[in-house]
Amino acid sequence: MDILIINGPNLNLLGKREPAVYGSTDFEDYLNGLREKFPGDRLEYYQSNVEGEIINALHEADGRYGGVVINAGGYTHTSVAIRDAIGAIGTPVVEVHISSILSREEFRHESLIAPKCIGSIMGFGLDSYRLGILALKK
Repeated sequence: MDILIINGPNLNLLGKREPAVYGSTDFEDYLNGLREKFPGDRLEYYQSNVEGEIINALHEADGRYGGVVINAGGYTHTSVAIRDAIGAIGTPVVEVHISSILSREEFRHESLIAPKCIGSIMGFGLDSYRLGILALKK
């Protein structure tokens, strides 16, 4: 299966940013491990700190990938536009979060994108991405 992993703002800082919350592993290293765990699948990765670029990536994913795993970062709680982009494409999307957004600050408790995704996985550290891929493959 061809799967696109999209990371939103500040996730380019994984391994450096708040290691107590996000861990100390850089995403590129984690992605290499994911590719080893799913050798029969093509996992592509896209990260942007820019809302419009994430929307463009979702549009371009439609029909090109069997699924998308997205961690929209802070845009999870603020972006109607990313929500609309997910709803506009036919490709299934799984929302993932490294931390449990429900155990963090109150403003993080609501996900605007969750209702447009086929499911949400949170709180399992970077393993949330692996679980998201498994959900898409099921």
